[in-house]
Amino acid sequence: VQLQASGGGLVQPGDSLTLSCAASGLTFRSYTIGWFRQAPGKEREFVATSFRGGSSISYADSVKGRFAISRDNSKNTVNLQMNSLKPEDTAVYYCAAGRSIIFSSMRNDQAYDYWGQGTQVTVSS
Repeated sequence: VQLQASGGGLVQPGDSLTLSCAASGLTFRSYTIGWFRQAPGKEREFVATSFRGGSSISYADSVKGRFAISRDNSKNTVNLQMNSLKPEDTAVYYCAAGRSIIFSSMRNDQAYDYWGQGTQVTVSS
C-alpha cells in the first residue's frame, strides 16, 4: 500500500490550498482515509476523515467550516480543500488509510494502518 500526499506550499493567511492523497495497492473503497497534521513541537492531530468509501465525513472543530474532504473512489484519491487558512494551520499534513476502523475510532491516528510521507503547509504573511 502506498499513499502519496501532495499540494502543500507557502500561502498567506486567508488563502486557499488543496491537498491531494493518491492511494495504490489497496481496495480503496473499503478504506477509511484520513488527514492528520503535525506542527513543530506538537503532537499529531486529527484534521478530517472520509469513513469507508465516503459513507460519513468528520472534521476537527478547528477546521470545521473551512476545510472540506472529498474522495473519488474511481481514481483512488482523496482531496482536502483548505480555505481561509490561518497561521495556526501551519503543519506537515499526512494522509492515512485504515481498513478495519470502526466509526468511533476514525479520529484516532492509532487506528490507521498506512501513512503517506506528508506535505508541508505553511501559512504566513
